[in-house]
Parts: sequence; structure tokens; C-alpha cells
Amino acid sequence: MKWHPDKNPNSKKEAEAKFKQISEAYDVLSDPQKREIYDQYGEEGLKGQVPPPGAGGFPGTSDAGAGGPTMFRFNPRSADDIFSEFFGFPSSFGAMGGMGGSRAGGSGFPRNVFAEDIFASLRGGGHGGEGSAYVPRKAGPIERTLPCSLEDLYKGATKKMKISRDVADATGKPTTVEEILTIDIKPGWKKGTKITFPEKGNEQRGVIPADLVFIIDEKPHGVFKRDGNDLIVTQKISLVEALTGYTVQLTTLDGRNLNITINSVVSPSYEEVVKGEGMPIPKEPSKKGNLRIKFNIKFPNKLTSEQKTGIKRLLTSP
Repeated sequence: MKWHPDKNPNSKKEAEAKFKQISEAYDVLSDPQKREIYDQYGEEGLKGQVPPPGAGGFPGTSDAGAGGPTMFRFNPRSADDIFSEFFGFPSSFGAMGGMGGSRAGGSGFPRNVFAEDIFASLRGGGHGGEGSAYVPRKAGPIERTLPCSLEDLYKGATKKMKISRDVADATGKPTTVEEILTIDIKPGWKKGTKITFPEKGNEQRGVIPADLVFIIDEKPHGVFKRDGNDLIVTQKISLVEALTGYTVQLTTLDGRNLNITINSVVSPSYEEVVKGEGMPIPKEPSKKGNLRIKFNIKFPNKLTSEQKTGIKRLLTSP
């Protein structure tokens, strides 16, 4: 817009020269072959001055019998043609009135990725390492939940995920490919842990593919409940066992059998702590949290008079 000839009646030659550059930039960026050559060899490549090693010319050239590389032919277009492709209408500035009252993203101003590409490229004033400011936008991350058993998170595990995604072939045409991703789950990982595979989303023109992010989720377990690095288990015991002693028998998440003798009087709030039998600590896999055993005491529904007398006698005796 800044260099449109109609907006520069007092410097028409300068505006026409600038707009010619814009037209050439658009011509390159909108052609997959030209853009590939420009990305690899810069402007000299488009002029046929830097042929690829071992080739007699650049891809897409048709100079049969000439015996050497040829140049791409630029197709300069009028300002109105380019603006028509950008925005869906010609750039009649009298009618547009500084974009015709339309707002970016509004219904009267359809976006086109080439417009973003060209103006971003031109702001850099050069190619590649020579100051180019062209940075394609990146698609937002794609997040997927990865359910894991408590055993997986205790011992570690390897998960293989099959994905399908669109990639561009040599001509820029999208094609669907399948890929196997391997996820190594480390012992002690928690719910919410994220594993990122950079740029594994669909490829599309002018956009960096999205990252694919798997988020660890924890499946419920039939015996244990996790609390940070600790494991909690609840045992149902009778009142007699609570008063006279109880042996907890457990199979650990890695298949070991534990026998834990409780000699203390177990009250409803009592908790037995077994150090080092919890979850592995991710940053220190050789260390573990604690196993916390809680108790659900089953009280009798009723007692006979003899039972009550016996209990009183036992509990009140010196």
C-alpha cells in the first residue's frame, strides 16, 4: 500500500521501482519451484548464476540444448492485479479509503498467506543470513492425553504411538504419511507431565508445523492411590484386630510381597508409614517416597451383655 503508484503521484518512478520489487517477491513466494531455489541460492540462483552441484540447470527450467542454466522469468503484474489476489478486490484507493473501512480479519478483508509472507520478507531487506525478517508463523500445539497405569509410572515403560499427518512432497502437494513415535516413560513421572515432539503436525504452506504434545494421565488403581511421591493404601480391619494387632499383606507395584506387622493400637485416625515403599522420585530414581497405610475399622453392630461385661472387665483391669 505504501508504494502503490496511485499513492505516490509526486514520486511515481520511485514508487514504480519499489512496487516492481514487491511484484517480483510475490512472484517468487507464490511459486513453489522459485521459492525453493530462492531459499537455497538467493536471488543469484533465480538469475541462473549459481547452478546446483552436478546439475546442468535449475529444477523447472526448460532450456533444451542451451547447455547451461537458465533464469526464471519474472512475471511483473500491475498493482491492481496483486491487490486483487491479496485481498479479493482491486486496490482502488479512492474506493478503499485506507482499506475501505474494512478491518483486518473482518468479513470485508479476507486474509491471504502470501500477503503476510511478502511483506514480512520485504521488511528484512535481504535474503537468508543477510538480514531477512521473514519468519513464518507456527501452528498452535496439538495436545493428546496419554493414559498410563500406576505400574507404568512406577517401573517406567515404553509406549509406541502411531500417527498420520499431511506432509508436502517435492511439488508442494500434500500427502498423508504414517509414523511411529516412541515415548519412554520414566519411573516416577506424574500426571500432567508433557512429552513434546517438535513439528509433527500437518505441513501447510507458509506455516511451521505444530508441535505434538502428549500429556501423561494416571489411570485409577484398584489398591493404591498416589499422593505426590507417596502411595496410600486403605485396609479394612475388625475392632479386635485394631485392638490386638494386625499384619498387612500387600503386593507392590513391581510384584514384591510385603508383610507389615502392626503392633500399635489402631485408632480411626491411625496411619502406618513405611519409608521407601512409595513412588520413585523422578530426579532421584534410586530414592522413593513412603507407603502410607490407613485403616477402616469395622465396629460390631451389637454386643451381648456377656461381651460387654467381658470387655469392661478387660479394659478396666489394672
